This record gives sequence, structure tokens and C-alpha cells, in this order.
Amino acid sequence: MDIMELLARKGESLVKSSAAQKSARRPAGKKRLKTISVIIPAHNEERYIAQTLSALRRQKYPAREVIVVANGCADNTANVARENCDRLVVLSKKNLGVARNLGARMAKGELLLFLDADTVLEKNALRIIAENFSRKHAAGTLKGRPDSDRFAYRMIYLLKNFMHRSALHHGSSGVILCWKKHFIQLGGFNEKLEVRENSELIRRLERFGRYTYIGKTSAITSMRRYERRGVWRMIWMWVRLWFESLFRDLQNRKYETIR
Repeated sequence: MDIMELLARKGESLVKSSAAQKSARRPAGKKRLKTISVIIPAHNEERYIAQTLSALRRQKYPAREVIVVANGCADNTANVARENCDRLVVLSKKNLGVARNLGARMAKGELLLFLDADTVLEKNALRIIAENFSRKHAAGTLKGRPDSDRFAYRMIYLLKNFMHRSALHHGSSGVILCWKKHFIQLGGFNEKLEVRENSELIRRLERFGRYTYIGKTSAITSMRRYERRGVWRMIWMWVRLWFESLFRDLQNRKYETIR
């Protein structure tokens, strides 16, 4: 037996011993918590990201980490996030796909949660996600809620949640859930897409399992885009993009930044 093989066997023995000790310390009958990595891409989000991160700090779920990827920011986003997340990455150029993919590669958790920087999770959301996103699921989202009580916004999310819950459309509401091993195996988000990139990823993830909608908790999302552009213009834009995606590649379509 050469020295490398001897060291390898000793290392394997130490790993097994450490795992056994951890298992012994765990109370009998207590399930191991899923480790969740929350990945937040942020581009000029100083007005919203503090609230998003504050809601994550209030989550009573210990097996988590929060990664913020500030990309192409010209404001105070990075400084706001620095003291309120576990890891901050700063990129010089704006690119949502690159930011998400980099955060996922750095993540230590087995379950990835991609969260929009202007989206707030309800109390106990991480625990509810861990309890309801199982190994039979490959992708999922949460019930969406607008951050305004305006009737039109509530109707939009009533329809959106119905489509996700009934699986008429496998989309997202500020949150995308998936297992890291599946995400890495697929190569992550298509970095050339700026529109419908979420649906495109979910469609590819479904080769590993089912899409699920978790309605026991909510993701509260900013309606700033609807307020700036108008409800009917936004509805028409989404309908047009959906129709176009059926017949042609959307890689050259740009997504207007609203701040």
C-alpha cells in the first residue's frame, strides 16, 4: 500500500467518524434540516433590498445562508447589503443570469432559493419551504402577493396564483426553488435571456421531477413596474412575450430597468 492510498483511507475513516459523531449528537427522531441558500441578484436596489434582507434575518430557520450579488450598481446597494447578508459579491456589469449563476455556484446549500431584491418573504417562509419542497420536486415557486391593496394588482395576482397552482403555467412570483445539483447539472440560467428566463429554466428543470406551487406562505413583491408603466401596458407586454416565445428565440429582447 503506497502513502497516497494510506492517507486516502485515513481521510475516509476520519470523515466517517465525524459523520457518526454528528449523527450521535442529533436528538433521536429529529430530522436533519435542509440547507437553503437564498440568492439575491441586485441591480441598483438600495431602496428595496434592506427590507428584503431584514425579512430574511427574521426567519426562524437556522440552516440557511444569504448571498447577494450586486451587479452593475451605481448606487448604495452593496453597502446596504454588506452588513445584512452572509456573502456579498460585487460585479461591475449588469447581468441577471450571470449574477444568479455565480451565486448558485458559490452556494453551500442543497436547496437554492432565487429571490428578487424587491420581494419580501413572510414569517416562517423558509421553514414552510423546507417542509413542502421534497425530492420529488425539481422546481417551484410561492404564492405571490402585491405590496399594494389596489384592486387591479390583487386581481392580477389572483389570476397568476391560479395559473401556477393549477399548473396551467409553470412560472414564478419573485421566487424560484430548485435543488443545487440539478441546477448545476443543467448549467443554470441562460445568460443571454433577459425575458422569460425563469420559465425557460423551470422547463429544463422538469426533466428531474415535478413543478410545485407552495401556497402556505407568500412572497410579497413590489408593483413598481405596473405603477410606472400602467397595468394594461404590462398585461399586454406579458401576453405578447408569451406568444412570441412560442414561435421565436427571445435572446435579443431587452427588459426595461425600472427604478
